[in-house]
Parts: sequence; C-alpha cells; structure tokens
Amino acid sequence: MSRRLSRRRYVAGTGAVMTLGALAGCTGDDDAGEPDDDAEEAPAEIDEFLADGRLYDGTIADHTGEDQVEVAVGGGDDGLAFDPPAIRIDAGTTVRWEWTGAGGAHNVESDEASDIEFSSGEAVDDDGETFEFEFAEEGNALYVCTPHIGVGMLGAIEIV
Repeated sequence: MSRRLSRRRYVAGTGAVMTLGALAGCTGDDDAGEPDDDAEEAPAEIDEFLADGRLYDGTIADHTGEDQVEVAVGGGDDGLAFDPPAIRIDAGTTVRWEWTGAGGAHNVESDEASDIEFSSGEAVDDDGETFEFEFAEEGNALYVCTPHIGVGMLGAIEIV
C-alpha cells in the first residue's frame, strides 16, 4: 500500500505544482492553494486509510468545540461518498450521519482497523435516515459503507 500511496501523492503533487505554476502569473491571488480555515492535514493513520476514499483531499475538517457534527451519507456527484470524509472532534461529541437518498442503499460500519466499534445496521436508501453515535474516548474511528467499500466510500474521525 505504501508504494501506491507514494505514487498517488507524487502524481497529485506534480499535477498541483504544474497547475499552480500555470496559474501563478494570471490570478494575482495570494491565497491560491491554501486550505480552508477549518481544514488541516489529516493524521497519518487517517490519511493512509482514506488514500482511495471519495472526496478525500488529504485534509481533515476541524469540528472541535462543537457538540454535534453532521456527515452526509450519499454525498458527491454520484452519491457514493461521506461528506465530509474526514473530521476532527472532541471526545464527547456526537456525530450524526444523515442519508441524502442518493447512490443507493448505504450504511455506516466501523472498519476492523478502527479504535472504536459502531454500526448503523443494514444498508438503507431512505432520504433523511439518520444514525447518531457519541464518541466518548480519544482515538481514530475509521468507517465504511459496506455495499460501496470497493468504490471508496470511506470515512474517518479523529477524536481528541
């Protein structure tokens, strides 16, 4: 996996450098290429787990200080992603997954490499379906949509 991950980063990095180089003289935007204020680099374990995850761009959305965080189940253009795919929360925060109704039947299932076990149960495709879980302890929660794991429907939570 490390060989694939290295190649992935090399290709992504090369493309980004070429794109930024081409745009640098045209845009005049001093903030070009900088991450959003609420996004930071993901920890190594999460970055490796999400290497082939849909919508994952190498950053983690920081939601520390919030009591509840929402994640869309069935995000992306084709409904086959968790959105956002990577979040950081405080211990004691509740994550609420809400189904969009797109992409077919989904579930939320902790991966075997996850520090914390949780499950929404059987896959469902109802718009508005929800699943909530309070993450009481620090660690990394790695999760998948069982029917769509093969296409990269992966998510991760860093609990601090």
